[in-house]
Amino acid sequence: MTSTASGSTPRALLRAMFDAAIAAAQPALCLPPHLPPRPAGRTIVIGAGKASAAMARALEDHWDGPLEGLVVTRYGYAVPCERIEIVEAAHPVPDAAGLRATERIAERVRGLGPDDLVIALISGGGSSLLVAPGEGLTLADKQAVNAALLRSGATISEMNVVRRHLSAIKGGRLAAACHPARLVTLLISDVPGDAPIDIASGPTVPDPSHCADALALVARYRIALPPAARALLESGRGESVKPGDPRLARAQTRIITAPQVALEAAAQVARGAGYTPYILGDSLEGESRELGRAMAGIARQVVVHGQPFATPCVLLSGGETTVTMRGQGRGGRNVEFLLALGVALDGLPRVHALAGDTDGVDGAEEIAGALLAPDTLQRAWAAGLRPRERLDDNDGHGFFQALGDSVVTGPTLTNVNDFRAVLIEGPAGA
Repeated sequence: MTSTASGSTPRALLRAMFDAAIAAAQPALCLPPHLPPRPAGRTIVIGAGKASAAMARALEDHWDGPLEGLVVTRYGYAVPCERIEIVEAAHPVPDAAGLRATERIAERVRGLGPDDLVIALISGGGSSLLVAPGEGLTLADKQAVNAALLRSGATISEMNVVRRHLSAIKGGRLAAACHPARLVTLLISDVPGDAPIDIASGPTVPDPSHCADALALVARYRIALPPAARALLESGRGESVKPGDPRLARAQTRIITAPQVALEAAAQVARGAGYTPYILGDSLEGESRELGRAMAGIARQVVVHGQPFATPCVLLSGGETTVTMRGQGRGGRNVEFLLALGVALDGLPRVHALAGDTDGVDGAEEIAGALLAPDTLQRAWAAGLRPRERLDDNDGHGFFQALGDSVVTGPTLTNVNDFRAVLIEGPAGA
């Protein structure tokens, strides 16, 4: 394998950029500057998400007064805390542990007074972890809806519109339950555009959408809803807490880190290795394979014509793409992007790439993503793998794992969404 301008291989540089992106979004680094002042009354900590336990630990380490609370995180993402209870539950499809934890969180904020402070620690994954079925719904109904949404091809923002109107805690309802206490929500964004309402389906912020919007999305994506869920939406009883609600008058929201922060950290690593970084966007959406094909077209133009960027360079992007499951493979939006990129490049020299989820989990796999090199397709054919067939079967994880090119980080304790880096070397001898 060739070496980069700094002497390391493209593969090593790509992994160094990914690691830097994850490190830049660690709660221990980004949470302390956003802590509110101590209240005259009690301090209650609540939260949900893949980063919530690490956020709780960072809060404990930097809080100079008494506090108590409970947060729920994904299985395997717990971090030891002394005063804040950490509960683990299932993601991306909710389970009974998440339901029980959510009930206990709601109980924690009942009966608070105006001198009390609630600090809500919210990050990606909270939509599944913070589960409280709406009126007439069961946990089984919520599980069925979540599974259907994940298969539908809807964007994360669209999925969350439906989730908010089938919940007893999302869409500002948790914030309303904290009234009249002061509420400060600290958010780690994992959504395109960093809209607070879309992070964990917005349990502590007002929701401008309506049941009718959720029904329109259900129709657009032909999502099969349990009868009780459809009835709740059609009746209008699933309406969420709207902007201007007086119960949210003392609620504040602060985004403490976001995808752009991670991309800028990766860009700094690229510069140090002699590559010019270009951040193409921190909120790219759409079908994973279509974005892969589009990125391949850009990379080919760079290699063949030196446009629109001179080499050596790295094309960085973030956001959350979509996989519409049509095959029987193991899915994963980052590996689907990468496999589509590889198929479209067809072994084009000088182009390497890494795509991974900063939370360490791409789709339902305990694999963050994968690496692509100019010889990936050649090695695949030699191993008896058919790249196009694997792509058609939505089996990016199976493809890259068979080649030994999976990227496994373990729990990263943060989540600022997907990370994509396309590294393009300069011409030989340049």
